Amino acid sequence: MAAISVPGSARPLHPLHAILLAFPLPLFLGALLSDFAYRSSFQIQWANFSSWLLAGGLFIGGFALLWALIDLIRSGTARRKRAAIYFFVLLAMWILGFISALVHSKDAFAIMPEALYLSAIATILALVAAWMGYSGYQSREAA
Repeated sequence: MAAISVPGSARPLHPLHAILLAFPLPLFLGALLSDFAYRSSFQIQWANFSSWLLAGGLFIGGFALLWALIDLIRSGTARRKRAAIYFFVLLAMWILGFISALVHSKDAFAIMPEALYLSAIATILALVAAWMGYSGYQSREAA
């Protein structure tokens, strides 16, 4: 039997939206790992790396958020609830990432432990958003 993709309750992402959604998770995860490295070594460059990774995640994540808003506005009533949840998860990710970037803009010795917590929450939200975004098709066995 061959596995085929059939449409579930949601349709798949547009290819450009999928590309934009691919960036926030690794960038926020990199910021989280940089925060862990800073916490263990107190080398200021790790805090700088984290700030740049957050800026990249916010920049690309902002375009993914904009695309999700447009998709929410254009979605029909059958897809509206899922599109709204997806949009609000992306919005929460972006807002917490922005707050984390503000925390990272402080003196390097003053960012812990808030920066670590905010980066962790933003990474989890980016994972949830990616999971929701890429789960448009479900595979099942064809007879």
